[in-house]
Amino acid sequence: MNGTPPDAGTPPDTGAAPDVDAASAWAGSGAMALSGRPDGPPLLPPGRAAAVARDLAERFAASTGAPRLDGARLLAERAAFTGHTRRGRVSPGGACRLLPTADGWAAVSCARPDDPALLGALASTDVGDDPWPAVASWLREHTGADLAERAALLGIAAGPVRTAPPASVPVPASPRPVKDALVVDFSALWAGPLCAHLLGLAGARVVKVETPTRPDGARYGDPGFYRLLHAGHSSVVLDPATAAGRRAMAALVDAADIVIEASRPRALARFGLDAGAAVAAGTTWVSITANGRASERVGFGDDVAAGAGLVCREPDLSPVFCGDAIADPLTGLTAAVLAATAPPGRGVLWDVSMTGVVAATLDPGPPVPSAPAVRRAGGWVVETGAGAVPVAVPVRREPKGDAPATGADTADVLRRLGIPVP
Repeated sequence: MNGTPPDAGTPPDTGAAPDVDAASAWAGSGAMALSGRPDGPPLLPPGRAAAVARDLAERFAASTGAPRLDGARLLAERAAFTGHTRRGRVSPGGACRLLPTADGWAAVSCARPDDPALLGALASTDVGDDPWPAVASWLREHTGADLAERAALLGIAAGPVRTAPPASVPVPASPRPVKDALVVDFSALWAGPLCAHLLGLAGARVVKVETPTRPDGARYGDPGFYRLLHAGHSSVVLDPATAAGRRAMAALVDAADIVIEASRPRALARFGLDAGAAVAAGTTWVSITANGRASERVGFGDDVAAGAGLVCREPDLSPVFCGDAIADPLTGLTAAVLAATAPPGRGVLWDVSMTGVVAATLDPGPPVPSAPAVRRAGGWVVETGAGAVPVAVPVRREPKGDAPATGADTADVLRRLGIPVP
């Protein structure tokens, strides 16, 4: 796929013709424009994630009365703010890389301040500020299974790239009222906040909860994108290291109609939070994790998507990234649909695995080369059985208001709910 993109013509034979609905959704999403090498054409991703995202957004709007959004376009929305583009085996955001292992390929993220040291521990060497040469060398001598085991022990967001079998996601129950519902959001970054944002668009009251030592890392990313997801929400900061902070957190959960979190159960236990007790009391609890609540593995949008099998393939079947952290927005949409449903008269815990959400959009079978877009009239198009479909660039929605400063609403929110202010 290196070299100058073709000006015309048809893509090479990549097996069966693309599914028209799936290809059209991918082309219109903006995510296809982020898939492939920077010096080559956009590549058509496998599966139906963009079509699924479109359908999820329609289902959410129909059941809640929220404004109708193009769910497929949400998959690439962050890149519309950041200007990220396709970068081949480096994720558009730059924090994740696809690297060869002894028996295949792996996706490895280095997104947190502590990650270089953790990756150095993986490679058993001092890596300084650049862990990639040592990690690449270590991976060439170890299998994907070796990486998965070591990554779980060290808390590294990494794993082998697999051709994942179809997976299932939780099945929504009956629609539940969302307007004026109190949503307490403990999540961070993209998937959970997108879920909360969509619930807010449907009329829910959203309270974002952070701790003094662990504010949402997205606050340090693109400010426009952060405002988009958090405008109109309230910001509360509580310290779980204090008894008063833990009591206030527990009281917020007791008051909530819907709780969103993206932590492993043992981390919640340190905060004094009990999902089972909340569900028994009638709360809808949305738990978003990389691989499900029973797994200790961590992950971010890029490495999770690749690990689930959502990568584009070059003619030799080697992988390149598909979209920008696509597991995040796809999971956020899924979580919003689930949050807006509940079994009649009782609470429910939705265990949302990002890996499972992505894998459920993929078809079984061995990987095949991805169909490349072709140049037509100054733009890129995808050839399908129903004709050429233009490849769209990422599109942004404008934020409607400002996001609150960290902790700006702590006292006001707690007093309104009758909770003592720590």
